Amino acid sequence: MEPATALVVFIIIVALIFDYTNGMHDAANSIATVVSTRVLSPGVAVAWAAFFNFIAFAIFGTAVAKMIGGGLVDLKPIAKELHLYVLLAGLVGVITWNLITWYLGLPTSSSHALIGGYAGAAVAAASSFSVIIPSGWYLTLSFIIGAPLIGMTLGFILMLSVYWIFRKTAVSKVDRYFRVGQLFSAAAYSLGHGGNDAQKTMGIITAVLVAGGFLSSAEGGKLPEIPLWVVLAAHSAIGLGTLTGGWRIVKTMGSKITKLQPVGGFCAETAGAITLAIATHFGIPVSTTHTITGAIVGVGSTKRLSAVKWGVAGRIVWAWVLTIPMSGIIAAITYYLILLIHKSTGF
Repeated sequence: MEPATALVVFIIIVALIFDYTNGMHDAANSIATVVSTRVLSPGVAVAWAAFFNFIAFAIFGTAVAKMIGGGLVDLKPIAKELHLYVLLAGLVGVITWNLITWYLGLPTSSSHALIGGYAGAAVAAASSFSVIIPSGWYLTLSFIIGAPLIGMTLGFILMLSVYWIFRKTAVSKVDRYFRVGQLFSAAAYSLGHGGNDAQKTMGIITAVLVAGGFLSSAEGGKLPEIPLWVVLAAHSAIGLGTLTGGWRIVKTMGSKITKLQPVGGFCAETAGAITLAIATHFGIPVSTTHTITGAIVGVGSTKRLSAVKWGVAGRIVWAWVLTIPMSGIIAAITYYLILLIHKSTGF
C-alpha cells in the first residue's frame, strides 16, 4: 500500500473512531430521560437507541454531511499535500476533547467539537482565518443558541399541552400511557441523533477521499455525493458507540438537571426530535446535546423555575462555550506536531 493511500485509510479509521466516541459520548442524549424515568433499563435503552441511530440513514439525506465537508472550511488556500494532515489534526482535536469531557461527565457537543477541530487545524495550516467560510458559520453558530431555545420552547409547550389535555385523567393512567409513549419518543429522538450526527463523520470521510484523490469535487469545489459505504460505515460506528453507553453523562442529563416523570421524558424527547428533524432537513449541523438539554429544561420549567438545577445547567453552558475554541486549539497544536513528524520522517 502506498504511503498516501495508507494515510487516507488511517484517517478514515480515525474518523470512524470519532463517530464511535460520538455515539458513546452522546448516548445520554438518546436514553437519559427514558432511563431516568425507569421506562427502560440502561442495557435495553442503549440497544433501542443504537438500532434507531443506525436506521436513520434510510430516512434522512446527506445535507448536513455536505455542510460539514465543504460549507464551513475552504481548504483551497492550503497546499493540497497538507489537506490530509489538516483533516487528521481536526479529528484528533475533537476526539481528545470528547474524551476529556466524557471523563468529566459534561454533556458537550461532539458536533461543535468537530467543526472547532476542523477549523482550528485549517487556520493553523493557512496561518490565517481566511479559510473560514462565514455563511456556513453564521448558520451553525446561530443554532448553538437556537437549537436549545427551540427545544426548550417546544418542551415547555408540549408539557403544558399534556397537562391541559389530561387534566381530568387519573395520574396512574397518564403515567401508564406515557411509559408506552416514551418508547416512541426515544426512538424518534435516536433517529434524529443518528440522522444529524452520523452525517458529520460522512462529510469528513468524503472530504478525506477527495483530498486523497479517490473522489472528485463537485462543481464549484463542493463535496460530491456521499458513497453508500461511507453512509453505512458512519451509521454503524455511531450505533456501536451508543451501545457502549455514556453513563457519567446519563447521570447528569437524566437526574442532575431536573427530575422527570414519563410524561416529562416523552415531551422532552419529542421536542428534541422535532428540532433535530427540522435542522437535519435544512442541512444545519446542530448539537444533539444542546437540543435535549434545552428540552429537558423547558419541561422542568413548567413545574416551577426552581425545579431546574440552574447550577448544573450553568456548568454545562460553560462547557458548551469552551468546546469550539478548545477543540480548535488542541487541533492546531496537533497539526503542528503532525507537520514536525512529516518533515522529520517524510511521511
